[in-house]
Amino acid sequence: MITGRITRISGPIVYAEGLEKCGLYDVVDVGNKKLIGEIIRQDKGRATIEVYEDDSGMQVGEEVVSSGRPLSLKLGPGLVGTIYDGIQRPLREMFETGGSFLLPGQRTEPIDPEKKWDFTPTVEVGAAIEPGAVLGTVQETGSILHKIMVPPSIKGKTLKTFAGAGSYTVDDVIATTELDEEIKMSQYWPLRKPRPFTQKMEVSQPLLTGQRVIDVFFPLSKGGTAAIPGGFGTGKTMTQHAVAKWCDADLIVYIGCGERGNEMTDVLTDFPKLIDPRNGRSLMERTILIANTSNMPVAAREVSLYAGITLAEYYRDMGMHVAIMADSTSRWAEALRELSGRMEEMPAEEGFPAYLPTRLAEFYERAGHVISLCGQEGSVSVIGAVSPPGGDFSEPVTQHTKRFIRCFWALNRELANARHYPAIGWIDSYSEYADEVEDWWNKFDPRWATIRIKALDLLKREQRLEQIVRLIGADALPETDRLVLIVCEMIKNGFLQQNAFDDVDQYSVPEKQIRLLLLIMTFYDKAVEAVKIGVPLLKISELPVQSEIVRIKSVVPNDKLDDLTVIANHLEDQMAELVRMYRKDAVV
Repeated sequence: MITGRITRISGPIVYAEGLEKCGLYDVVDVGNKKLIGEIIRQDKGRATIEVYEDDSGMQVGEEVVSSGRPLSLKLGPGLVGTIYDGIQRPLREMFETGGSFLLPGQRTEPIDPEKKWDFTPTVEVGAAIEPGAVLGTVQETGSILHKIMVPPSIKGKTLKTFAGAGSYTVDDVIATTELDEEIKMSQYWPLRKPRPFTQKMEVSQPLLTGQRVIDVFFPLSKGGTAAIPGGFGTGKTMTQHAVAKWCDADLIVYIGCGERGNEMTDVLTDFPKLIDPRNGRSLMERTILIANTSNMPVAAREVSLYAGITLAEYYRDMGMHVAIMADSTSRWAEALRELSGRMEEMPAEEGFPAYLPTRLAEFYERAGHVISLCGQEGSVSVIGAVSPPGGDFSEPVTQHTKRFIRCFWALNRELANARHYPAIGWIDSYSEYADEVEDWWNKFDPRWATIRIKALDLLKREQRLEQIVRLIGADALPETDRLVLIVCEMIKNGFLQQNAFDDVDQYSVPEKQIRLLLLIMTFYDKAVEAVKIGVPLLKISELPVQSEIVRIKSVVPNDKLDDLTVIANHLEDQMAELVRMYRKDAVV
């Protein structure tokens, strides 16, 4: 055990001497209250320590004790359904032992050490093993089957002893190797170090969210990265809530990083009440929450993103598809800026440290679709919210984030003010995964890519026409251009806008999404032909089927898609009848 003394205190940054033999990123107990800290710099006999708790009242000369290991997470059964802070302290248990506010030096086990789990083995004594091999399973929740894996640090090749089936705590030894290495139900892993895998694969399967603007227009692949930038009140948190509830990931890791306490309270109270639409069970049975609000220690905020991604990688190694909601990376970057200033580092643009892009890259690049060490496919998809001051997308965090993500869901202030949710703007948003997921969408309709591009082109054309309308009025436009305005309103109101409180509209299955957009674009194509033969645009806009199409989203349930065929027949009949009225020999 190596000990040192505090020589200087600068907020959450503490300087100590006597720790020359400690390693970089070693965990230390700081001061008389034994606060958790981490060595982040070694310089000529003086160690720089980042303290993850409130160090008010600490004095120069107090003792610092090194643990000799890096900051690590305890991984094992019992993680799912728990609410942690940034350094894996369970907040519910902390509240029960210390009250409403975190007490300096307060300690609670991250996983209940007394609870026993029913272990079902999948190997026997003498079995050959490799790092990542599955020894058995535990039913962690009704939704999650937890696989007990050989830690990546184990060097042994065979099982010398094996406990077999039974009930064990997370600290019980269930096996040993021929090298007398102990394997427990739980394992530790350094949170700043990516967990190993066998192979990284191409991303080709979409992460379905049930949100039409995302799934069809700006899809995200399983194992992909996305950012949701937007100013205050544009709906970043609510969009992440909708994705967390409805996406087809096996596990959700939600990181509340530096958010306001009332927003995090909504998450903590709402998520346990939400029902998983896939199995009818509580959504908390497949969710891990990490809460670091804006009034909690800033250093723990900085490390919370690494804690979340490490938990996600652990479940990815079991062959699960995991989605991370990081809300928000801007608050995380602000924590970096504050800590950098305390360490008197040279600031870069807008005061952020020069290594901000590197840290962002380290976080987003831990996403991916991989083959794990146990030979199963799993993925980590990262969705990071960005809160640019004043909604300015040119600020450093947003700009650097765009370098490392491939899906950009830009929230639009005008849409949010008009109560159009999700307020994802179709002009500034983009997705580079559209080509990768095209084959998957083609099983519903091979025209997916074509109508997607056609609809986006219409919306961009509408933006240009709106500028003309503001100058000279809509009546000055030719009927074909006015038709574009009408159809774009149908796309916005009947397809892009989605009501999270409507039992039918809150989630759309892929088939409904593609058939709805196809109906709108079919209406446009037939209307163009009708206008060409002289049918007045007013008559087209008065067709009853137009309002039928707009109401489909909230009228036709996901399990009654045959009703879409009826509406398509209405469109065919009404448009044909209208054309016959103006040219008896017309064929539509």
